[in-house]
Amino acid sequence: METVTNKTLEKLKYDLVRSGLVPYETIEQAEEIAQAQNVNIGQVLINSGAITEDAIIKFLESKLHIPSVNLEDYALDKNCLKYVSFSDARKYKIIPLFKIEDTLTVAMADPLDLFAIDKIVETAECSIEPVIATEVSILKKIDEYYKTDITVGEINTMSDAEGFDWRNELHSEDLSDNHMQKIIRAILKQAIIENVHEVSFQGENEGFFVNFKKDGEVLNKGEIPNVLVSSFISKLKMLSELDPSVSEVPQLGKLCFKVDDLAVIASVSTFPTIMGERIFLKIYMPPKKLSEIVNSEKQMQIINNAINESGIILVCGAPLSGKTHIIYSLLLEIASRNKHKNIMTLESLAKYNLDGVNQCELNENVNFNMDKASRFIEFQSPDIIYLEGVKTKETFDYYASLVYENKTILMEFLANNMEELRNKMAFSDFETLKSLISCMIFIHSKYSIEIFDKQTIQKYLA
Repeated sequence: METVTNKTLEKLKYDLVRSGLVPYETIEQAEEIAQAQNVNIGQVLINSGAITEDAIIKFLESKLHIPSVNLEDYALDKNCLKYVSFSDARKYKIIPLFKIEDTLTVAMADPLDLFAIDKIVETAECSIEPVIATEVSILKKIDEYYKTDITVGEINTMSDAEGFDWRNELHSEDLSDNHMQKIIRAILKQAIIENVHEVSFQGENEGFFVNFKKDGEVLNKGEIPNVLVSSFISKLKMLSELDPSVSEVPQLGKLCFKVDDLAVIASVSTFPTIMGERIFLKIYMPPKKLSEIVNSEKQMQIINNAINESGIILVCGAPLSGKTHIIYSLLLEIASRNKHKNIMTLESLAKYNLDGVNQCELNENVNFNMDKASRFIEFQSPDIIYLEGVKTKETFDYYASLVYENKTILMEFLANNMEELRNKMAFSDFETLKSLISCMIFIHSKYSIEIFDKQTIQKYLA
């Protein structure tokens, strides 16, 4: 297994201490976590909140006398992509920017990685001039520019993203009964192409607004004319198995749809307002195999050890970080390896049907809520239980007690970064939780997932 490093920060880590940017104890702790989780020390420092990525960039710029570049709004020369393959760009966190005569300027997250530079010199057959950029910004640019290698699920973004607009379907001359259904599919297709997981529809005086939420920002993507709103809502509810005649009370449904060859599921929530119903969709992509998400044998071993012992497997991350996606991949992995175990879930909606997993949907309409499910699930003799969300301390304490009966509990926990996690876990209400964690998966971004074993997390949260 290849060890993940950042040669630049490995060499300059003690200069961080001497500069007063990071305490020595933090460096020691980061080294232990980096070694245990097979991630680079810089990523550990950033993820823990010990230092910001911008601060590291400024530090490296001053120490190495290598300029930095902000790639956020940078338009690089596409003709230079041929000098660095997609696989090398991802592997070395490097992307070409421009070429002047015989010198190719590249943005690097690790400018002292001489092996990477030599490899690029060999393939590009020219001199290399490195500049410093953040790892996240480089990975985003790679996804943006190497479109021939990037797919969203089963959808090729190169052909679909360019110029796709759901309003083309809205303004088409289609007079068939399926026109509304085509409009709904077009909106969801655009959301997936733009990597958006939350879509809302809400009434305004001008019409029914279509909004995408991405990175905390709400983006208006047009509106459905008032004359079509009633038909649109009715069709959306029917497809989501909701009652089109009910608008005075909230409803929760599930929409199954196909975008090209990709089958996708979205939860659909309706809510009455003074401007009419507001409809909110949350899109869940199909779960991947766990091996496609976790590519380290050591991390997989940590997960496997936790699966085979009693305890709590905690999946942490920010909103929309992909916690549910990871949970579903975990459940698929457990079911494929442990066919003799009774795996059960308690969810508001089952996002995807998982073979070998007994999935249970809560139903407030018949008063089948989390409290009632909790009182009866033990009679089913489960070995592994996934809880979508625990709202009360009493419910949590009950499931925590099942650990002492040799149960494995999968839970989600909201935290934007490791520092926020430590602050939350400092409350006395979480003392029991901390003592029972057998494995923790922290999703920093779609590019960065850390997996902690019991000993590491107990030490980190102490």
